[in-house]
Amino acid sequence: MALTPGGQGRYTAGSPLPVFVSVQITVMPESFSDYPSRSPHAPEGKRLRVTELFFSLQGEGNTTGWPTVFVRLTGCPLRCTYCDTSYAFQGGEWWDLDAILTAVAAHEAHYVTVTGGEPLAQKACQDLLTALCDAGYTVSIETSGVLDICGLDPRVVRVMDLKTPASGEVEKNLWSNLDCLRAQDQVKFVLGDRADYDWAVVQVKTHQLAERCEVLFSPAQGTLAPATLADWILADRLPVRFQLQLHKILWGDTPGR
Repeated sequence: MALTPGGQGRYTAGSPLPVFVSVQITVMPESFSDYPSRSPHAPEGKRLRVTELFFSLQGEGNTTGWPTVFVRLTGCPLRCTYCDTSYAFQGGEWWDLDAILTAVAAHEAHYVTVTGGEPLAQKACQDLLTALCDAGYTVSIETSGVLDICGLDPRVVRVMDLKTPASGEVEKNLWSNLDCLRAQDQVKFVLGDRADYDWAVVQVKTHQLAERCEVLFSPAQGTLAPATLADWILADRLPVRFQLQLHKILWGDTPGR
């Protein structure tokens, strides 16, 4: 496979390590139901489809600002209106689990985040999470909240969305996941308007989310003014954490940052 020089700190799946190369994209089926769980020659549970692997600052949640390795897996069953990683819906390349661990180790980071797309759409994601924990990293997963999180390795921090009405995917929330949130986890609402905010406030109170774990409120970029959301939170004395995406403040929408 030909290799193309790329951005600092990023790898294309399957490349020799630690060569810095750009992500190569191949065509994948548009329908998520047709999304392959593995390559024809890959042992079950030993490979994952990876869109990108990169080293950056964590932009969200309670580890914001910490140097972190991100493993972005390919594929997602959702099509949220505000999605900023649609390039991860398709494409990517198959990585052996050992190759992912080697690439992560090259960055000498303490924190690793597995994200997507929807990382749990690939069954081998759980193998990856456990392997990263076994290697001594502090591991988190960013997940949409529409797939079961209850069976994840207990060492993994779950950063789980609850999809709001403006996302267009509210009906797909898996509400049973709330019973599996722990104090070290985080539940995130991306809010597009006042109706989203009011809906989120009801969920926080009805499900006593602030008593379960940390609650994050984020404005959807370009849709809800950050200062407006901040004012609403203060006016209602909500026990939630307001957040902006640090990586976008620093680097905009550049992939791999």
